[in-house]
Amino acid sequence: MSRVYNFSAGPAVLPEEVLKEAAAEMLDYNGTGMSVMEMSHRSKAFEEIIKTAEQDIRDLMKIPDNYKVLFLQGGASQQFAMIPMNLMKNKVADYIVTGQWAKKAWQEASKYGKANKIASSEDETFSYIPDCSDLPISEDADYVYICENNTIYGTKFKTLPNTKGKTLVADVSSCFLSEPVDVSKYGIIYGGVQKNVGPAGMVIVIIREDLITDDVLEGTPTMLKFKTHADADSLYNTPPAYNIYICGKVFKWLKKMGGLEKMKELNEKKAKILYDFLDESKLFKGTVRKEDRSLMNVPFVTGDADMDAKFVKEAKEAGFENLKGHRSVGGMRASIYNAMPIEGVEKLVEFMKKFEKENA
Repeated sequence: MSRVYNFSAGPAVLPEEVLKEAAAEMLDYNGTGMSVMEMSHRSKAFEEIIKTAEQDIRDLMKIPDNYKVLFLQGGASQQFAMIPMNLMKNKVADYIVTGQWAKKAWQEASKYGKANKIASSEDETFSYIPDCSDLPISEDADYVYICENNTIYGTKFKTLPNTKGKTLVADVSSCFLSEPVDVSKYGIIYGGVQKNVGPAGMVIVIIREDLITDDVLEGTPTMLKFKTHADADSLYNTPPAYNIYICGKVFKWLKKMGGLEKMKELNEKKAKILYDFLDESKLFKGTVRKEDRSLMNVPFVTGDADMDAKFVKEAKEAGFENLKGHRSVGGMRASIYNAMPIEGVEKLVEFMKKFEKENA
C-alpha cells in the first residue's frame, strides 16, 4: 500500500523522514536496546531527548529567556480551563470568538469568572476575522484570548489584536511552527501538537515567567498549575514521552528545512496554488474572506451537498484522504500543514480540475 495524500485537520500528516527514523529506532533507540516507548522518563537517554527538543523549539521560535516551554498532557482543550485557573486573578477575561475552539475556550472560562466576548465573527459562520484594532478591552481584564488560526473555518489573524496593554493569550494549535512569530507579544502561546508538530496527546505551552505563580484560583488541582510543571521542567509526573521524542524529530526536520522563514515561504506557495484555483473555478469556491485566509486550512464548497459528497468520495478513491469538511460547516477542507508536500497540493488541484470538467 502506498502512502496517500492525507489532508486531515488533525491528527495530521507528519514528515515521512521523521516516521522512517522513528520506525528504524522503534526497537533500539540510540544503542539503549529499547524503544523510547519503554524507557524511563528519568533516564539519561530521555533527559537528552527532552532537553534537545526544548532547545530546538527555542531556536526555531527564537523564544526569549524569560519564557518557559512546557510539554503537557490534555491537549489544547485542557488549556481552556488551565488558563483561567492560573491567570484569572481579577476573575475577568476578554475573549475574541472566531470559531468553535475560541467559543469553547470562552464557555470554559465562564465557569471561573466573567468571560467577556468582546468581538465575534459568528454572525457570518466565522468566515472572517473581526477588526481588532480598537476593542472594548475591560479595564480589569486579566488577559485577552484568541485562537489565532481557526482550523474548522480556515481563518487566520494576520494582525494581532490591540490588547491595550493586557496580556495576550493565543491558541496556535493549527498554525504552530508554520511561520516565524514574535513570542514576546504574547503572555502565553500554546498549541496541541497533533496538527503540525507531532502525534495526538500533548500540548506545548510557551509561557512568560511572571505568569507562573502560586496565586491561582482556589481549588485548582496540582496538575493544572503551570508552576507545578515549570518547577519540574515538565517532569512532575511521567510526561507524554513518545510525543516529545517525535516532536523533537520534527523540530530537527524543520531546522534542516531552513527554519520557520523557509516554512512560511513554502506554505504560502502551497496555499497560493489552491486559492488561485478556487478563485477561478466555476464549480468550487472558497468560504473565507480573502484577507483572512489561513495558510494551513482551506475550506471550500460546490454549493451543492450531493456534489460535495460525490467529490469527497471520488477524491478518496484517487488517493486524497480526509477532505470532508467539519460536520459543523459541511463542504470540503484541505489541511495543508508543513509536512504536506507541494506535489500533494498540485495533484489535488489537478484532480479538482478534472472533476470540474466531468461535472460541469
